[in-house]
Order: sequence, then structure tokens, then C-alpha cells
Amino acid sequence: MQTNLADFIRNTPDGDEADGILRNCVHCGFCTATCPTYQILGDELDGPRGRIYLIKQMVEGAPVTRSTQLHLDRCLTCRNCETTCPSGVQYGRLVEIGRKLTEEKVTRPFSQRLVRRMLASFVPNSALFTPTMRIGQHFRPLLPKKLRDKVPARQRPLEWPTAKHPRKMLMLAGCVQPSMMPNVNIATARVFDALGVEMLIAPDAGCCGAIRLHLGYNDEALDDLRANIDAWWPYVEEGVEAIVMNASGCGATVKEYAHLLRHDPVYAEKARRVVELTRDVAEILPEFEEALVSVTRRRSVHTVAFHPPCTLQHGQQIRGKVEHLLAALGVEVRLPADSHLCCGSAGTYSLTQPKLSYALRDQKLERLQVQEPQVIVSANVGCIAHLQSGTSTPVAHWIELVEHMLSV
Repeated sequence: MQTNLADFIRNTPDGDEADGILRNCVHCGFCTATCPTYQILGDELDGPRGRIYLIKQMVEGAPVTRSTQLHLDRCLTCRNCETTCPSGVQYGRLVEIGRKLTEEKVTRPFSQRLVRRMLASFVPNSALFTPTMRIGQHFRPLLPKKLRDKVPARQRPLEWPTAKHPRKMLMLAGCVQPSMMPNVNIATARVFDALGVEMLIAPDAGCCGAIRLHLGYNDEALDDLRANIDAWWPYVEEGVEAIVMNASGCGATVKEYAHLLRHDPVYAEKARRVVELTRDVAEILPEFEEALVSVTRRRSVHTVAFHPPCTLQHGQQIRGKVEHLLAALGVEVRLPADSHLCCGSAGTYSLTQPKLSYALRDQKLERLQVQEPQVIVSANVGCIAHLQSGTSTPVAHWIELVEHMLSV
């Protein structure tokens, strides 16, 4: 694709990156076949190829309209199109540039500005989010259905392991997971404890930055990144083996830290080291497979349906590892026919685009429940909560299933 960048963006970091990405696109349209919003809406501008054209026009100086912003807003950033693309177009990075430009050039309606500002200020702030979630969980039976969907039933926390081990790894607790689903983090620590690895959490680490980044608050998102690097750095210097992610959305974002901070003279090198250490739990546990088999016994769950989050299979390009590991532990894993497609959660998407989000959720649940599972498992807190809101079948993180099988 030939481009002719406008003066306002020529020879800037965003302009250079957008230009390189656009020039890789060959207009083939393979991406439209795997785009969830295109499948539902059938509009070329609600598919990757159409959005790429909109961004091309934008960086070439064409007027940016509210319509352009709407089509970019409807994108889930699932990055399924990247997996499909034969030319290696980095669409996820391109759409973030496009969204940044539309935020600068198009004034949103007041109601949208208010909602997005509240989400960006509230959700990543655990000091605000946690007590509010606790109140919501206490009164959950009284809440309206739409609000109750966003408030998972409160879990009875497991005990955090207290043993000390020579081998140590660092884990991001996350901003919403500790209050919404605390047992995901605890289960992760208990599994690694059984394998002789101590899991550490840096108390000053917070949101990975994804929430603010995808809502267009780029400067605030970069501050989140820097704060996490500062919180983790003493542990990095002490030699932790890995920074473990058990929320695939967080993992996909943290693995972008080096790119996002590449022009920061203070943090660029530290960000690169953080990315080198960052690994999803599904990347680490297969290395312990033999030991894991030896410490797991109980198998009250024999059949699960697995929803691999987009941030796992498309964002991090991790496929097959969860299925293989669970199978090694004696669990039959069934994948739905559309396992490559998004469930509609996509961070705050279910709040900003509820109609599309729930349509995708219901479509995904229909395919998952055809598998007749005892439990539906996934790998991201948002996906789990979103899917559970539409079914009575239990939905859990796969690491919770592994922890339940521990015999030690």
C-alpha cells in the first residue's frame, strides 16, 4: 500500500510506524474472514481492511470524522486479523495510532467523555475499585441484571502459601483480579509452591496500562508502565527468574512495554529487560510438566471446554500449551468450532459497546456449551467474568483447575 504522509505526522515516531505498517498491507482481505465485528455487522469499515483504509486517509491528511472514530471504537483489538494476515501487518499497533489521532481531532459527545474518563480513573485504581467491588458483591442479589453481570460472586479465598524457596518468580497481581477473582493469583502461587518456586508480588505494582491505553489516555498509560517497572526493578536486580502473567490481557500489554517506551531514555532499557522476563503462566508450567503430574491427583473435573483469550492466542501467539498441559494431567479439553474468535469482553468493550459485546458472548457460549463441559476454562479475568454472566455452567481460570488437583 503506497502512502503519502501529511506534514503533521511526517517524520514523527507514530508517522514512521504507521507508514511502515501500512506499506505491508496488500489489500488481500483475508483479515475480514476472521474479524468478529465484520462478521456481525457486514460493513467493510467495521473490518480490519476498512479500518486500515480509514487510518491511511487520516495520516494522509483527510478530515477525521465522528464516523471514523465510531468504526475504530467498534474494533475489539482482538488481533485475530494479525494471526490471519499473510503479510504480517501489525494491525494492533496501527489501530492504536489511529485511535490516538481521532482522540486529538474529534470531540466526543459529553456522555462518552464522561464514561471513558470514569473508566480510566476508576478501573485501574485498586484503591477505588476494590472497595466498590466488595460493596457490589455484598448486594449482588439486589443489583439489576446488567450491573450484576459485571460483579462476579465473591470467592472464598484460598490460603496463600507461606513456604520459602530458593527459586523465586514475580507475579503481577493486577488491578481488578484481586477483588474480582482473588483465587486466580492464589492458585497460581500454590501451584508454583508445590513445584518448589516462591511467587512474589511487588506491592507497588498496579495496572498493566491496558485500560488507559485502549481508552486513549496514552500519557497516563505510559505512567502506569513506568510505575510498574519501578516497582519490579529491585526484584529484577535481585535475580527473579521470571515475571509471571496469569491474566493474558496483562501479559500481552506488558510484552509491549519495550515498544511503548522505546523512545524513553530513562526506561527504554529497563522495559526491554522486563519484556525479556515476562512470561504467561502457560509458557512456564510446561517446563514443569513431569513434576506437575507427580503432585496432582484429584480429578473431580474430567471434561472442560477451553476458550483461549484473544490476548493469549493472537496477542501473545501462545497456542496449544494450555490444552496440552491439561491433557497431560488427565483432563479432556474440548475447543469450540470458533475458538479463534473473540468472546466480546475485550477490556472495557462490554461497557462501551454492549450490544456487540453481548452478541459475541452469546455466540461464544453457544459454541462452548455444545461441547457439554463440566467447566468452561479460560485464561483472562475479563473473559471469565463476561462468559460467566451468560451461563450457569461454571467458568474458571485453568490454573484454578490445576490447583484443585494438587495432592500436596
